[in-house]
Amino acid sequence: MKNSLRDKIIEIEGTVFPSKTYTSMVLEPAYNEAKHQLLDSMIEIHNAHLIMLVEQGLVGKEEAKKIAVAVSHLDQDEIQKRSYTGEFEDLFFEVEHALIEDAGDIAGNLHIARSRNDMGIAIYRMTLRKKLLPLIEKALKLREALIEMTDEHKETIMIGYTHTQQAQPTTLAHYLNAMTDMLTRDIVRLQAAYKTVNRSSMGAAALTTSGFAINRERMKDLLGFEDMIDNAWDAVAGADYIAETATAVQLSALNLGRSMQDFLLWGTQEYGAFLLSAPYVQISSIMPQKRNPVSIEHMRALLSSVAGDCQTVLLMVHNTPFGDIVDTEDDMQPYIWKAIEKLGGIYELLTSVLLTMEVNKETLLKRASESFANVTELADTIVRSDGLSFRQAHHVVSSTVKELTNQGKTSLESLTIDLLNEQSRKIVGKESTLTAEELKQVLSPEYFVKIRDLEGGPSPSRMEKTIKTRLTEQEELSAWLDEKQEHLNKSAANVSSFITDWTGANE
Repeated sequence: MKNSLRDKIIEIEGTVFPSKTYTSMVLEPAYNEAKHQLLDSMIEIHNAHLIMLVEQGLVGKEEAKKIAVAVSHLDQDEIQKRSYTGEFEDLFFEVEHALIEDAGDIAGNLHIARSRNDMGIAIYRMTLRKKLLPLIEKALKLREALIEMTDEHKETIMIGYTHTQQAQPTTLAHYLNAMTDMLTRDIVRLQAAYKTVNRSSMGAAALTTSGFAINRERMKDLLGFEDMIDNAWDAVAGADYIAETATAVQLSALNLGRSMQDFLLWGTQEYGAFLLSAPYVQISSIMPQKRNPVSIEHMRALLSSVAGDCQTVLLMVHNTPFGDIVDTEDDMQPYIWKAIEKLGGIYELLTSVLLTMEVNKETLLKRASESFANVTELADTIVRSDGLSFRQAHHVVSSTVKELTNQGKTSLESLTIDLLNEQSRKIVGKESTLTAEELKQVLSPEYFVKIRDLEGGPSPSRMEKTIKTRLTEQEELSAWLDEKQEHLNKSAANVSSFITDWTGANE
């Protein structure tokens, strides 16, 4: 049958590798990601593996110098500009071809006791760790900003909400400190993910290690890994390093997204908690009065996107065979890279938004003063002063508030000692011992906050102690980051000194 669909497909797709559609759907995107994201790590591995092969007597030093020079001749800027042609299956084979062209067949020995499997996983892990450290750094800057704002708003009284209803007076500092502590847990999870990521697969080769007497431990050290994946099968098949990272990043996005929802509400004119700085708002095309909080809106949407990208990673791992497969490699990696990049950008943007916004302290205090949110302390005080059980005191206060509501009153300014005593007589058969002046103090939101001085409470004095602790934690978290970056820098410098010596001697 002439001109069948099969014939047309063969005509379009071709009869040799790679087909047109496979190229456009898989190979070309993977090549473009690799040359931008993976090339640095690939070259680092080439150099480190070469050093190890020389030390193990598997490659002669003179041969190694030729190979090292060829590696140094790789023009990364020029490679970045290349397009996928199909001449080579992927970037690895293209680079290997360039090395052999430069140094001769001896460059092929660079692949002794090595596979694209263990090398590829090492490249992905090295690339991921390079992205995790800047993300943690940006998270720490946001944490620093939250601590600074917590200190600034220790006495900024506001109403705290439960079930979306007015609950009790607290402070903006109390809320920001809660954000700080949740962000801290996010950072700790990212640190744990970094520890899982920063393990070497090199020496596992395709699946079973090698008959060559290589030194896997040395490769670990040269590449700045802190641990080695012992089992070679696990080294090339284990995908939980990226799944753990995706989970940590996803949870960070989910946590922060909850506060974005709060901020959008608090920024409304009806709520009036704060005013965003001009660089972070946009105007309406038709309504002259509008100041749209687009920076927060975009952060909320992008945080959902981060969570979605991470979920894609987890779903791509799900039900994959426990072996070296592309599901956990070229197709998946870009999703976690995008998620990390977006989350880091959100951390930066939110840091700027928070530090530049204007908080309406007067409005927040007025709302707290006029609300019924302070009556928990009235019930507590009745327990202490009148000897009632808390349930009895709760009943008295609840009945008093209900009576105010029935009278059409909407704030505690109308709660008098006479009304309280009336309800107290009706419910427990006696009046309260509180004076009118004591009642006024008890109903003050400032007093409510001040006496909540227990660990975790919102009182200014307690918050001062909390801030000191958070600042100490900040120093410890920052020291961790510096230590990890310094470890990578030292390893890179060590490899560089070898290669510089060889290439310089050859010239």
